[in-house]
Amino acid sequence: MKKTRHPLAIAFWSALATLLATLLVLNLVPGEKKIEQHIEREYGLHDPQFRRAMSVLLGPPIAQGNRFEALINGDRIFPPMLAAIRGAKRSVTFETYIYWSGDIGRAFAEALSERARAGVKVHVLLDWVGSQKIEEQLLRSMEEAGVEIRRFHKPSWYDIARFNNRTHRKLLVADGAVGFTGGVGIAPEWTGDAQDPDHWRDSHYMVEGPVVAQMQAVFMDNWIKASGAVLHGERYFPAIPARGAGAAQMFSSSPSGGSESMHLMYLLSIAAATRTIDLSSAYFVPDDLARDALIAAVKRGVRVRIITPGPITDAQTVRGASRAGWGPLLEAGVQISEFQPTMYHCKVMVVDDLLVSVGSTNFDNRSFRLNDEANLNIYDEAFAKSQVAQFEADLAKSRTLSFAQWQDRPRREKLMEHLAALLSPQL
Repeated sequence: MKKTRHPLAIAFWSALATLLATLLVLNLVPGEKKIEQHIEREYGLHDPQFRRAMSVLLGPPIAQGNRFEALINGDRIFPPMLAAIRGAKRSVTFETYIYWSGDIGRAFAEALSERARAGVKVHVLLDWVGSQKIEEQLLRSMEEAGVEIRRFHKPSWYDIARFNNRTHRKLLVADGAVGFTGGVGIAPEWTGDAQDPDHWRDSHYMVEGPVVAQMQAVFMDNWIKASGAVLHGERYFPAIPARGAGAAQMFSSSPSGGSESMHLMYLLSIAAATRTIDLSSAYFVPDDLARDALIAAVKRGVRVRIITPGPITDAQTVRGASRAGWGPLLEAGVQISEFQPTMYHCKVMVVDDLLVSVGSTNFDNRSFRLNDEANLNIYDEAFAKSQVAQFEADLAKSRTLSFAQWQDRPRREKLMEHLAALLSPQL
């Protein structure tokens, strides 16, 4: 005898299937695309109008009187960060995407906990996805010591769509006066000196001066979203005297407000380039607008060089999607090189030996439209030249691919790359 399903059961399973399909669509469709036209070149990077556009059109005012220090690889990145935490007298605010395990994770937990026990206000904001590998014992020990911890966008049944919006920002501010940002996560992969495939190549930056208040404000943006608490007053925003001669602004973007801002910042900078663009990109999957902007720059005589990860990478799908779209760039004259010794996790753009943009942003749709990101834009010729020198040191350890070599790659490799490219809106 044929078994008949109860109408209520059919209705239930139909409703469940509809709900799951809806949630899938909400999480997989790309963010709303607001910028649809090519950014025309109206001025050069050295023209005062460029800084006016960056200050007024897009971001906070450019602050004068700052000092910057580039920290290359874990051996030089983590000691100053830990020293700043251990030396804090009033507050520590820390936001990061990846916080995993290992000795470096414990070192940060111990430093943060010690300061909290000493009466320093310590606030830690971890992305729910990026911090999945953290040891629960580390979280408990920090909370027991008085560290206030929040997880950004923990999934909930009534708002599952926001799961695709992650905080990818990497910010550490001690006493509201010294800040750090860049590409580094808290995990064993970032320790060492990029000496082998298990230790990654990355850059982070220490900042002192008035722009640190803008870094603190960016942290507060997401802290309010995650906790509902407003942290303010001299403990977090003290008067900061000039510490150097550099100009800078802390630039941020978020799908909940200004999702296209970071994308537009890159497009305006590329359009303003007159001589050179050097881009270090851990995940390089440009959309049509970004690709066309780079090609237009080459056509007007700008030298464009890009370094991305080579065979050693934590995201082969992203590498495949990236390589699938290199043809028009290589044919136009863009120089694309793959770093060989280890995973290349840097996120740095240097334009015309003046602008250095560093922080958490990758050159892909996820950073431009889906994640919360933060970049420090530095306007300093001496600092820019030092970053070009570091770029060229990385270039010496990279393999440059020609257009002919790209065309001649194996057919199976091409197929896999084009399949990966279908996922570009989520990469």
